[in-house]
Amino acid sequence: MCPSFIQVDVVVPTQTKYLDLIGSIGERVAKELDSYTGDRAALAYQLNLVLTEATVNAIKHGCCDNDPQNCVKVTIQLQDDDLNIKVYDHGQGFDLEKVPLPDFEHPGESGMGLYLIRSVMDSVTYTKMKEHNVLEIIKHLK
Repeated sequence: MCPSFIQVDVVVPTQTKYLDLIGSIGERVAKELDSYTGDRAALAYQLNLVLTEATVNAIKHGCCDNDPQNCVKVTIQLQDDDLNIKVYDHGQGFDLEKVPLPDFEHPGESGMGLYLIRSVMDSVTYTKMKEHNVLEIIKHLK
């Protein structure tokens, strides 16, 4: 039986060489969900993708400079039947609703990560706060 509450906090330096690590944490979380009755391999892939894309966006767009204080914090929380991922950054922030769909005719990098995250998760919000910004991603497991 899966505990009703699990939380994993990871602080990622603002270097993309750590993206494999954060993605593999998502895969591991999916494999440990004993009560999850869906396709665990698909969930593991989705969590790897979502965590990697959200973290790369935070590193690319949410860090003011190479200051080690500007690390990206990632929180993965399982409570009851909801998986909640929060990615914290210290950048200018953005309006999630104004991010356009990617140009599928001429694919590039702009907006693809958020599009993929929104495609596989149930809820995506972005909140600008005084001390940091939070991208919150929720997946309902039942």
